[in-house]
Amino acid sequence: MTGTSDSTAGVSGLKRALRSFARWEWFLALVLAADILVNAMLSPYFLDPVTLSDATFNFTEKAIVALPMALLIVIREIDISVAAIIALASVAMGLGAAQGADVPVIVAIGIGTGILAGAVNGTLVTILRVPSIVATIGTMSLFRGIAYGVLGDRVLRDYPADFAWFGQGYAFGLVSVELVMFALLAAVTAYVLHFTVAGRHLYAIGANSTGARFSGIRVDRCRFWLFVATGAASGLAAVLLTSRLGSTRPSIAQGWELEIISIVILGGVAITGGKGSIAGVVLAAVLLGSVTFGLGLFNIPGIVMSIIVGTLLILVVGAPAVMNRLATRRQQRKAAG
Repeated sequence: MTGTSDSTAGVSGLKRALRSFARWEWFLALVLAADILVNAMLSPYFLDPVTLSDATFNFTEKAIVALPMALLIVIREIDISVAAIIALASVAMGLGAAQGADVPVIVAIGIGTGILAGAVNGTLVTILRVPSIVATIGTMSLFRGIAYGVLGDRVLRDYPADFAWFGQGYAFGLVSVELVMFALLAAVTAYVLHFTVAGRHLYAIGANSTGARFSGIRVDRCRFWLFVATGAASGLAAVLLTSRLGSTRPSIAQGWELEIISIVILGGVAITGGKGSIAGVVLAAVLLGSVTFGLGLFNIPGIVMSIIVGTLLILVVGAPAVMNRLATRRQQRKAAG
């Protein structure tokens, strides 16, 4: 009997291990490992420490915005205006720098502009009851339009030399300041979502907002502050991106909103709300950064790169869904037979 129970326990433990291994995060990790292996085989420079350090600049700014975006999507909301907020914040910083503002003031202008823009989005959604996708499509045009209206075809470059540290500097060794900021923000976001009461409230809102409201959760307050947090992250991304480029144009971060949302969806955050993890978002950001950087090493044109990345997204996200459907049909046939 003891042997049988031990055997049963072993089989049960194996099944639990296999279920754990089948989690979306493990799947992303395997795809990432495969991508790194292929890039390393095709290019002798890919695994060079300096090259890998440069690769981190390829995703950190977008990934920073993807963190609060993931929380928004968990509660069934979305912010399409994040790239336009980056542009607006960059223009505000450029104007401040042109007036002689020092580095702390420039950074405060960038993040403050993001916070104000996020508050506008939050107000539209929670007070005026405009659906978030409609509200943020509108503010996307508004914020980007303001950036173009203020600058036109001009480029602002009057930034202090010390400002370059944020987007080009290294915290230690070959580890960039941007990567350290992203790692710290990812750790804080993961703690809030997965280990606090506030995180449980977010999942509850995403699963059933009406039930969450009747349970005493302040749903609108959570929504508002998540839009503010997303705006703040966009402002920080504007600081990092503008610092790295050393200039401001109204077209800065054009099209980033789709890439940021792609990171979140690829990371396993359900667009229907109530499901997702920060670990998945982090892995998805690194994966997309690795893919695009590897393609860049081979001088792949931008259009072709977009096609390859889009195809990868469809395969990675669609393949498990197809497999689940096939498995379900197989089980139904067995039950019918």
